[in-house]
Amino acid sequence: MLLCPGAATSRWLGFGGDVVDPAGIRLISVDRPGLGASDPDPGRTLTSWATDIRHLLRERALHAPSAVGFSQGAPFALALAAHGLVDAVAVVSGSDELAHPRFAHSLAPQVRQMVDAVAAAPDAAEASFAGFGSADALWDLVVTTSAEADRAVYTDPVFRRFFRRAMDEAFRQGPAGYARDTVLAMGRWPFEATGVDVPVDLWYGRGDTSPVHSPDLGESLGRLLPAATRRLVPDASGAVLWTHAEDILRTLLRHDR
Repeated sequence: MLLCPGAATSRWLGFGGDVVDPAGIRLISVDRPGLGASDPDPGRTLTSWATDIRHLLRERALHAPSAVGFSQGAPFALALAAHGLVDAVAVVSGSDELAHPRFAHSLAPQVRQMVDAVAAAPDAAEASFAGFGSADALWDLVVTTSAEADRAVYTDPVFRRFFRRAMDEAFRQGPAGYARDTVLAMGRWPFEATGVDVPVDLWYGRGDTSPVHSPDLGESLGRLLPAATRRLVPDASGAVLWTHAEDILRTLLRHDR
């Protein structure tokens, strides 16, 4: 399974540590260009990301993996499916195509401003995101905008140590990688969701209050994806990747049978 981490994090933030080995899963987390240990690739796109992963699969002889896209990692995971590189996807607390017209009137004001800025002047928006981006600034944003249940997860002393390590690693080359990720996530996707024909599980916590996750908790995305199952978890929030890791992984495994 390929993990596409969320915004401002790196390959160091995995999940399901007590599940992957007993289930026979090899979980591979990949730093996107410019984050962590991955070389920068200015001007990269979701399409070039899929090309990168195509090379990785060949080099490592990885046959028919599945993908997990958490939060801002969702469009990166779906891009892999759109290019025929993975056999199934779990989108977890995922960001939808927020620049799509179907969200014209349902985005939080600050998110609408970001989407409009990317549409009007992507280079200027990217520079603006880079000016804001740092591990400390993003950590503060996560903690202050998350639901109370999520803050309890993120600020747990053990989890916090690993989360902050992943964020620090993401910014060790500077903010450019984060800024490019954000431009790609806030812009139009270069593929149609209707063309993603592999099984896609859309996992959302009913209590998710993040302004940058799908504002309808994946409902409209689920209608577009031909083989989607929307799984709305009543007792979860945005941190469902960690609170319900076993359910997510075992459901994804069933698509391999």
